Amino acid sequence: MSIGDVTALLRGGILHVLMLGAPLLLSALVVGLVVAILQATTSIQEQTLTFVPKVFAILTILALLGGLGFSILRDYTIELFRQIPSMVR
Repeated sequence: MSIGDVTALLRGGILHVLMLGAPLLLSALVVGLVVAILQATTSIQEQTLTFVPKVFAILTILALLGGLGFSILRDYTIELFRQIPSMVR
């Protein structure tokens, strides 16, 4: 196994982590921004107010995209296990 192969494996792993984490992080970012704008316009400065909408947004995204994320992760894991014999040589 060469350095290029290791680099390709790491690049693929990082890409999959970004693909699986980006929708969750982006939804939390958008919800947090909307709540912050609402707090600024209404002068409500409650710190815990942003927590509940972010949790609901993340759970909604997980419910909608969880199956797709699992299938991406499953396919990547199967591909890694298929490559194990070539890694040993």
